[in-house]
Amino acid sequence: MNKQDLIKTYKYRIELHAHSMPASQCCNCPQERFLELYSEMGVDAVCITNHFYKNSYIFKDKSKKECIDCYLDDYEKLCVSAKPYGIKILLGCEIRFADNTNDYLIFGVDRDILEEAFDHIGGTLEEYRNSVSLPKSVFIQAHPFRDNMVTVDPRLLDGIETMNFHPSHNSRNSVTAAYAKAYNIKICTGGSDFHHDRPFNPAALLMLSKELPEDSFELAKIIKENDYIFQLGDNHIIIP
Repeated sequence: MNKQDLIKTYKYRIELHAHSMPASQCCNCPQERFLELYSEMGVDAVCITNHFYKNSYIFKDKSKKECIDCYLDDYEKLCVSAKPYGIKILLGCEIRFADNTNDYLIFGVDRDILEEAFDHIGGTLEEYRNSVSLPKSVFIQAHPFRDNMVTVDPRLLDGIETMNFHPSHNSRNSVTAAYAKAYNIKICTGGSDFHHDRPFNPAALLMLSKELPEDSFELAKIIKENDYIFQLGDNHIIIP
């Protein structure tokens, strides 16, 4: 199948790694501008993977319920605002535990999963993965070879993010791809890691799928089935 046939077959354009404000303090792009940018790029769906960790400023001095409410507020507002743009907003999570500064992406997220995760963010990755079942979700280590990250036992992961295009970080994507091959990691994802307005491309890397997922769990199912490709910029097709 040639490139054009692949694009016709995998016709839905999905961002797997994006941050919104104010839930992610490091994001400086207002929600309306966020939607304008992704609309300009012809994106069909965006998975919001805001930061979820103990010392996040949105969690400071709040009860568990208040923390989850605050985290979900960004997602819920984006869902409403995105409708006129024809963009589907999916709920994800970029979680961090207390044992190091690693980040992990969860696809297939709802309030119950966030509440359970909240009880574990003061602990370790191993404790979380050994005590919490995520049968309908996918648990991915984000940008594992970025500065200050460490690799972990692959058995604690469903996969890794082999391609991360945050413009301010060196995620060493080629090293990550080689690592995935060496350890026979079956699920490899990628995303723009969007935080900022132009001149940075808000959709540097998009997942292309045959179906448009209705929610976060349908997205996780597509990822589990490995039936997707990626488009880098306007011209490059990547088969993970």
